[in-house]
Amino acid sequence: MSFHEVRFPASLSFGSVGGPERRTDIVTLANGFEERNTPWAHSRRRYDAGLGMRSLDDVATLISFFEARRGQMYGFRWKDWSDFKSGRASAETSPDDQVIAVADGHTSEFPLIKTYQSGTFSYARPIKKPVAGSVRIAVEQDEQREGVDFEVDTVSGLIRFAKIPAETMRITAGFEFDVPVRFDTDRIQTSVASFQAGDVPNVPVFEVRV
Repeated sequence: MSFHEVRFPASLSFGSVGGPERRTDIVTLANGFEERNTPWAHSRRRYDAGLGMRSLDDVATLISFFEARRGQMYGFRWKDWSDFKSGRASAETSPDDQVIAVADGHTSEFPLIKTYQSGTFSYARPIKKPVAGSVRIAVEQDEQREGVDFEVDTVSGLIRFAKIPAETMRITAGFEFDVPVRFDTDRIQTSVASFQAGDVPNVPVFEVRV
């Protein structure tokens, strides 16, 4: 797959602007009512990496990263500073942050998810790029040991148990994660004079499906 398991420098993504985007098709009927549908089951995120540039050294780092990815050719990891944890941004990661599954007594692999709740409505987001060493797993509030009780596939976001959890047991997880993205341009335009005057380059980044 055209994806590099490397993270865009987190110090540069810190100043970026972006967030989730959805696609909604809206048809206005003759009576004035609307019909709304979406072809997307999951949102996608857009960012502007250029806003994180603070010095010419940062621009040089960006260009090196861009060239190594061959522009839009290869995807990479991105830290979204506004949403990179399973729980609250201000809280420490806990193994009971998210309920990721209820065991059926047969399955040994479970995907990581993060659920966004608002009132009685919710959205379960697949987490495909967990950060290595950050994943904590519990079964019925009994924390498991990585490398002994379970393994984490940081490429796909799958949790594999050494022993299949018993039926009806709640499996919970806490983790940090990256967003799989690619550059949304094959060109970066920079000017030393304009950068020193406060004009930063526009570097669009777009989430990809993996």
